[in-house]
Amino acid sequence: MKYNDINFNKKTILITGGAGFIGSNLAFHFQKNYPNSKVIVLDCFRSGETFSNGNLKSFGHFKNLIGFNGIVISGDINDKKLLKNLEKNYKFDYIFHQAAISDTTVVEQDLMIKTNVNAYEDLLKIAIKHKANMIYASSAATYGDSDRFEIGYEKPNNVYGFSKVMMDNITYEYLKKDLEISIVGLKYFNVYGPKEFFKNKTASMIVQFGHQILKGQTPKLFEGSDKILRDFIYIEDVVQANIKACNPKKSGIYNVGTGKARSFEDIVNILQKELEIDNGKEYIPNPFVGQYQFFTQANIDSTVENLGYKPEYEMEDGIKAYLSEIKRLFKEEVK
Repeated sequence: MKYNDINFNKKTILITGGAGFIGSNLAFHFQKNYPNSKVIVLDCFRSGETFSNGNLKSFGHFKNLIGFNGIVISGDINDKKLLKNLEKNYKFDYIFHQAAISDTTVVEQDLMIKTNVNAYEDLLKIAIKHKANMIYASSAATYGDSDRFEIGYEKPNNVYGFSKVMMDNITYEYLKKDLEISIVGLKYFNVYGPKEFFKNKTASMIVQFGHQILKGQTPKLFEGSDKILRDFIYIEDVVQANIKACNPKKSGIYNVGTGKARSFEDIVNILQKELEIDNGKEYIPNPFVGQYQFFTQANIDSTVENLGYKPEYEMEDGIKAYLSEIKRLFKEEVK
């Protein structure tokens, strides 16, 4: 589906983090709808390297790009020489900056700030030089302990959330200048859908619960899961927001969610119904009380007004759309 009137054919598009979840979905959106666009995917593909928490340093996976026929570059956005070469060898029209350390449990603060904050400004300078509109991934993690999910009420409780607030601050600084480009930051809430599987433990509970149920296991929920509510958003609505952010009424930072909070209990109920497998539910104590958000719900008024964004997938619709992929992954990837 095309989400606005921009013709991206003959445009040159850079997608950083393009072998990741959201980046790869964007790459295929352009390939499918604008076959004459020139799409360059930059990703720091996974190696065996891990952070001190034991999680992989990169979730970029070649399988997310099988069938992609654009240009693929393996590289790190912290590499100044690589960025210089990109600036010299291409003339970008749009930059979708999805690359980041997105694991909220990473404690390497120096690398988090370098990768998420400083490299963003380097890419922004390229965008300005090339007169390329910049669309980048901010995050609902910026809200942290806040009880208001509106721009201006950020209260991050980990270095990841802090790094995204710093990205947004850079954006505000640059928007004070007389720029020839638009800059839009998108605060994603809980995104789920195809191509997230290789995020391993950080993939959504929707795919994780789906695979527990298909294994014949009883899904494990935290006690009081019917009262733990999140704004879950299907990947297609995130793609829609990114495309509409290419031509905003106004540059700025916007929430990308559904505007509705749903419970983890809802996820399991919908999956059990759709998969026609019901092994009941098991409730376990929540070990994260005190460092856990019990409620998130995006205020999307300004997103609707300035981007023309309108979420199209209720949780029931999103899970239904995702189901065949959950089953395929279970058959082909789950060991």
